[in-house]
Amino acid sequence: MIRLDGPAGPYTPPPAWATPELLADAIRIAANCAHVSGPKVSGRVRPFAFGEQIDTRIIRSTAFQGGTAITEGKVAGYVAKYATKGTEAATGTLDHRLKRITELWCESMPEHAARMIRTTWTLGNRDDLKHLNLRKWAHMLGFRGHFSTKTRAYSTTLGALRAARAEWHHRHTPPPSPTTLVLVHWAYDGIGLTPDLERLAALINGGPTREQEVTAGA
Repeated sequence: MIRLDGPAGPYTPPPAWATPELLADAIRIAANCAHVSGPKVSGRVRPFAFGEQIDTRIIRSTAFQGGTAITEGKVAGYVAKYATKGTEAATGTLDHRLKRITELWCESMPEHAARMIRTTWTLGNRDDLKHLNLRKWAHMLGFRGHFSTKTRAYSTTLGALRAARAEWHHRHTPPPSPTTLVLVHWAYDGIGLTPDLERLAALINGGPTREQEVTAGA
């Protein structure tokens, strides 16, 4: 979702000439011109670019059911719907790293997601792709970032969200009981059974105790 604000900063009205239609045209032109050079594979650099199917739509109140006014909640739902659209095939990927690709056999996931992980693992063995650390991030299909980005002017930061979660957890976690004994130091006490326990174990097993073995040997 792309919005255009005024020169004074976020949430200020744009100039009169900056119409939604003009912004949509600028987005289409930028999409056709944008490209990023990918890694060199087999001596060839493969660029990444947008495809031919570029669909820009102006979000208005009629884009939502009932033609009601746009609210922050509806915009968030609209973005979430299209941000996750097309990722159904990757549902079920791992939330932990793989030490060996054979560990994938013990995981329950769709075959398509498993095939992408195996492909990422195979590409990670190429010398010309070692710098990408694909095997380290194979459980995330080689991608080690976030699927979205944001600006502080319009939203929040991941650090602020982590701090809020930690504060909530601190408020809702009961303090430890004052009668709880916490051992923070350990000392070596010994190994094996005490003489009494050794005699008891010998009686249970039907064998001689160590004292009986010493007496018989003497």
